[in-house]
Amino acid sequence: MNKPEILKIIHEKLDLKIKTLENLISETRASNNETKSSMGDKYETTREMVQQEINNLQVQLNENLKAKNSLKLIPISISEKVGFGSLVETSNGLFYISVSLGNTDFNNKKIFLISPESPLAKALIDKKKDEDFSLNNSKQTIKNIW
Repeated sequence: MNKPEILKIIHEKLDLKIKTLENLISETRASNNETKSSMGDKYETTREMVQQEINNLQVQLNENLKAKNSLKLIPISISEKVGFGSLVETSNGLFYISVSLGNTDFNNKKIFLISPESPLAKALIDKKKDEDFSLNNSKQTIKNIW
């Protein structure tokens, strides 16, 4: 497995998500300003709802920016034990312990991008190749670590 290539894909996905959120915030702010100037105080509730949406988008943007910064800390080297930055093949699939970002395809294989805080990552941490672990009463085996 080519971890640097997979990491590049993750960066690209995060960059796209960040750009999309920035555009949404900008467009929502613009619509809020138009509402403010053309409708007056009569529609204060609508403006407040739009402001709440902007705040929610800003929280998502900040989380994605933090995730992008955490990617800089991912080691590219291969370790014998599972940890942050490990690409792990289990009996149930491929998991990259990096950021929570759904899944991505690489060389016709689906890789699930999971946060180190996720229950699965916590079950995997410090395990070695061929070790078993259990999650939600489901026993799995670590087949490979990159």
